[in-house]
Amino acid sequence: MSGENTQTTPEENDAVEQGAAETAGQDATLEADVQGFAADDQIAKLEADLAEMKNKWLRAVADEQNVRRRAEKEKQDALKYGVTNFAREMVSVADNLRRALASMPDELKDSDVVKGVEMTERELQNAFSKAGIKRVEAQGKPFDHNLHQAMFEIEDPSQPAGLVAQVMQDGYVIHDRLLRPAMVGVTKGGPKMDVTPVGEEAPVVDEGPGQPAYEEPTGDAGTGSTIDQET
Repeated sequence: MSGENTQTTPEENDAVEQGAAETAGQDATLEADVQGFAADDQIAKLEADLAEMKNKWLRAVADEQNVRRRAEKEKQDALKYGVTNFAREMVSVADNLRRALASMPDELKDSDVVKGVEMTERELQNAFSKAGIKRVEAQGKPFDHNLHQAMFEIEDPSQPAGLVAQVMQDGYVIHDRLLRPAMVGVTKGGPKMDVTPVGEEAPVVDEGPGQPAYEEPTGDAGTGSTIDQET
């Protein structure tokens, strides 16, 4: 009907405005919640990135420390063992000097030639000492596969089995590594000897790269019989 009044009353206007205000408030709250969720996700992502970067940094520091330690060890090994091959050749020279002195007749022992050879041998041993090269003490010692190479066995019931009775060639170590094993003859037939005293450990020598491991002689070889060695 055209004559009806279409204007809203003040109460209706208030209701509409209140509804609009409530809707706007809900929208604002929803938007704030969405922004809060987005901020939480961003914070979580940043924390995860930070943890990953920290883990990578710790790994990098550990790798750098390992590289430094390896480099320092290689440097120390080079200083200690860099002359190994040369020293192995020089111990043969020492052997020849000792053989020369041992073969000198008694009438020449006071000659200048013999004194010169003795002086040369002493100087060579002094040079060995400065380079950390030491002769292996074998005579009368218990057989030690870390230091000795058994060449034959000697039947001697009066001596403990496994005792070094004869040294055919001196052995040498450079610092804590075996340079050359002593070639020895070992007793057998006597009472078994306890090589490792109670409360002590048997000495272990680092043979270094490329050095063979020498085993204690076994078997029933007779006096003067040669023992096969695995190299």
